[in-house]
Formats: sequence, C-alpha cells, structure tokens
Amino acid sequence: MDEPTQNLLKIGLPKGSLFNPTMDLFEKAGYNIHGADRSYRPSIDDTELDLRLIRAQEIGRYVDHGFLDCGITGKDWVAENRANVHAVCDLKYSRATSNPTRWVLVVPNDSPIQSVKDLEGKRIAAEAIGIVERYLEANGVKAEVEFSWGATEVKVPDLVDAIVDITETGSSLKANNLRIVDVLMESYPQLIANHDAWADPWKRSKIERLSVLLRGALMARDMVGLKLNLPELSLEKVGTLLPSLRNPTVSRLAQQGWVALETVLTEREAREIVPLLKEHGAEGIIEYPLNKVIE
Repeated sequence: MDEPTQNLLKIGLPKGSLFNPTMDLFEKAGYNIHGADRSYRPSIDDTELDLRLIRAQEIGRYVDHGFLDCGITGKDWVAENRANVHAVCDLKYSRATSNPTRWVLVVPNDSPIQSVKDLEGKRIAAEAIGIVERYLEANGVKAEVEFSWGATEVKVPDLVDAIVDITETGSSLKANNLRIVDVLMESYPQLIANHDAWADPWKRSKIERLSVLLRGALMARDMVGLKLNLPELSLEKVGTLLPSLRNPTVSRLAQQGWVALETVLTEREAREIVPLLKEHGAEGIIEYPLNKVIE
C-alpha cells in the first residue's frame, strides 16, 4: 500500500554547484540530511519531507508539472524553463559567495563587439538558450544561438563570436582574457512551489515554515551574539556604540551597579566594537555563533 501523501511534502534540492551550500543551509536551519552524497533520495530527520536531488536546471519544470510540491532552484532556471510556479522567497546564497549569479554576454578582449547590437548575424554559445533568445528578441537582434554543454569560455573566438555564461565574481573570465559586454539577468536561488501544493493548506503551511527556517539560517550567516557584563554608568555610552536597530537586552546583576547586556550584530561590527567595550569597563565578553535569526 502506498504511503499517504497528504502529510508528505516532496521537495527537490539541487545537485551540482549549489549542492554543498544547500546542504549547509539545511543543517543551519536545523535539519539533518543523510546519504546525500550517494543517493538521489537522501533521508532527513523530518518524516513529513521527501527529498529528491535533481539538477537545478530541471527542478522548476518538475515543480511546474506537479512531480514535486516545491523545490530550490535558481530564478534563472525558472525563467529558462518558463516554469509556471509560485515563488515563495529568494534565498540569497550561491555556490561560492553571497553574490547573485549573473548571466553575462562575453567576448574576447580584442573582439570588435561592444554591445548587443553588434551580435547581428553572429553565433553565440550558451547553456540557457531561452534566456539568450528572449534577450536578443527584446533588443531586436537576430543571431544564431547554439547550446553549450559546458566549458563555454573555450569556444571563443574559434568556434563562436560570443558566449553567454554564468559568473559570480568575473575573475575566471578575466583570467581567460574575456570581457563582459552586458548582463542579461541576475539570479539567486528561490524556494518555489507548485500552485496546487500552495493551494493545499497543509502543504502551504509546511512550505511556509520551511521558508522561515531557511531565511533565518541565511540571516544568521554573518551574525554573532554578544554577551557581556558592564558597569551601569557606562550603559548610555555603550548604547551609542552599538549599531542602529540592534536594541540590546539589558538586565541587572546581583552585584550593585552592574548590568548584563546581550545583543546580535555582524561579525565585522563585533570586531570593531569588542575592544571599545573593553575600554568602557566591560567584563566577561562572550561572542558566540548563531544558527538562525528570525525577524
């Protein structure tokens, strides 16, 4: 007898370059995933989740068609597949940095191509054929677009006139003597849902709770907690040192004239503030990592 599905959420997670940062994100959100390195259906310590590891390029299509209730994939691949899905939230992480992925039009440094208009009648290699064709159409340019299986940067100028490729920092392109002519789109991973799943009260609630935890884990990525004891006379001055919108929790200690202070701030802010706190008489300063910050 098949397992009932009314309390089971099928979710697609991306293999490939987003695999490791996605696994790290789920761990920060409080989930333990096992067997992801050897199985397309890893186990997770939540019996209401059914995980499938799938290429990011395909997840939007499977969510659209209802084979998955929801999934995490790039906004770019949703657009490429013209997937009709509900975008629950952006998840601002990527394979190497917190920068968005950019789809860029690229040519060799010595190419005469300076703008999209110069692509008229030229050949372009790209993995995201649909994104490129719609970009050319929007700019009134006719060019030949061929699918590339990867290593696209090695194809110019011998095989094609230009390429459209993914970059985060642009350093690899510069190393290959290539320059960016234009940016077609910027993309972060998104949590997306099938429209029928989103209309189902239980599934929608489950997806929304998952969204809260994942966004909380991302919010905590560069944040730390800070605890310290402080002479009460220094409290007003220390309050001016703390970043705006970081209202600390203050409680009185048994020792008269002293208070305990606790706050959340970025690691960079903590680096600057901790020595100043010490100068104002703070003692017992403890800095600790955070898994989630829920707004």
